[in-house]
Amino acid sequence: MKVKLRFFAAWREIVGQSELSWPIQPDQNVETLLAGVIAEYPKLAGAAKSSLVMVNRKYADKQAALQDGDEVAFIPPVGGGAS
Repeated sequence: MKVKLRFFAAWREIVGQSELSWPIQPDQNVETLLAGVIAEYPKLAGAAKSSLVMVNRKYADKQAALQDGDEVAFIPPVGGGAS
């Protein structure tokens, strides 16, 4: 079983690419997936605390179950703008 991971902004810079195919186990959820990604890319640990996760283009919480073929996107907070 695999999911497609999509990375944006700081996540993309740390991982070095915008997409990855990632193996998952049956009954895996976003939280365990995130732990695995952070284990592979430890510099993501800080960014993960304030980032949002989308599964199949819908915002998801960390307990959301994953299925083969899902697309999981990690969205870091956006800052800046005119003052």
